Amino acid sequence: MGSGQVTDWQGKHVTVAGLGVSGVPAAKALHGLGARVTVVNDGEDARAREQAAELEALGVTVRLGDGDTLPDSTELIVTAPGWKPDKPLFAAADAAGVPVWGDVELAWRLRKPGAADWLAVTGTNGKTTTVQMLASILEAAGLRTAAVGNIGVSLLDAVLGDEEYDVLAVELSSYQLHWAPSLRAHSAAVLNLAPDHLDWHGSMEAYARDKGRIYEGNRIASVYNTADKATEDLVREADVEEGCRAVGFTLGTPGPSQLGVVEGLLVDRAFVENRQKNAQELAEVADVKPAAPHNIANALAAAALARAYGVPAGAVREGLRNFRPDAHRIAHVADVDGVAYVDDSKATNTHAAQASLAAYDSVVWIAGGLAKGATFDELVAGAAGRLRGAVLIGKDRALLREALARHAPEVPVVDLERTDTGAMLQAVQEARRLARPGDTVLLAPACASMDMFANYNKRGDAFAQAVRELGA
Repeated sequence: MGSGQVTDWQGKHVTVAGLGVSGVPAAKALHGLGARVTVVNDGEDARAREQAAELEALGVTVRLGDGDTLPDSTELIVTAPGWKPDKPLFAAADAAGVPVWGDVELAWRLRKPGAADWLAVTGTNGKTTTVQMLASILEAAGLRTAAVGNIGVSLLDAVLGDEEYDVLAVELSSYQLHWAPSLRAHSAAVLNLAPDHLDWHGSMEAYARDKGRIYEGNRIASVYNTADKATEDLVREADVEEGCRAVGFTLGTPGPSQLGVVEGLLVDRAFVENRQKNAQELAEVADVKPAAPHNIANALAAAALARAYGVPAGAVREGLRNFRPDAHRIAHVADVDGVAYVDDSKATNTHAAQASLAAYDSVVWIAGGLAKGATFDELVAGAAGRLRGAVLIGKDRALLREALARHAPEVPVVDLERTDTGAMLQAVQEARRLARPGDTVLLAPACASMDMFANYNKRGDAFAQAVRELGA
């Protein structure tokens, strides 16, 4: 089970760790290839029992409520990406010399001969948007493609399905990269690096190292963010193929081997003849929706990967024009009494909230939720000059309140204790009271949502509903 394809799965004893969105397809795929599959899962709730019944009907063995013990005769573990590296199951595997792959590694190894290239994207924030932009650009160039990976479309389904692709736009999380040792993308991008998931990785260095795996073996371009030196350092450390180039993206004027912005245009000085002197216009800033600075950076990263794949400039423009962002990502909900209301519920960490706040000049900020170990001093200090007021919600709002007291003491703050379903309506009403015409009321919580809402989508929906009630 070393490197290279495993062509004969017949009778191989494979343990799949975790049910869920990656485990069930992995178990089905391996069973279909003739492997003897055992699924182990920590939980045994109703959903797990339902999934277990579905797999057992196929002839897969499922063990619920014990994800720590290594089943006898296991030759390979395929793990769900979220399972922490320090779990006893993996210590037992290590002691027994059993390799551990993630679902991405499995998909990579199961590709058919002559399969689609992968253009891969990771980063703390902006991955999904960038991958969707990239897929839109590739489609505009007439290529058969799909946005897959951490985005919700299983890579296994894309690799094993009947549909044939020319190239895949692949979103990869740090978890997935940790468990994907042999992945070698055609070209790849790390958009940015900020502290996140440190409870899982153990340290910022380990987190960065896992992100940096995306550059290993790149053939044409390793794309980095010139404003984030850590991403450039990862390119330098990567073992890429001979002739692969480091390509930067910048919101300023690009140097040679970079993409950037000149007088309202996105331009390419990397994939052109004589890049010392020439630049190719790709699109207008106005073609990017929304044209917030961090989203222009996403567009430049997507364009760089598409250009690395040989896509013409016209397709970049058309792809960006055709692209529509997902809900709850800097989504303009409505204008009420000259105040804009914007839903960026997807800003679940400080780095995302920082980018969101930077897009507006005068903001009444709705923030708070589960901090996940984050601190807010740097975020508040950087945004203080833009804040008209702040309305704080959720379990860890005291951390935000204290950061505001330290770094923006003159900004009026409303601290909402209530956590019931009416809390968001009250938050929006308080924000309206603080706002002046020309301001933006911005939901950019800088925190996770699960203390008050099922997920960030539900939080954004509650905000939008509250704004509609104001307008009515």
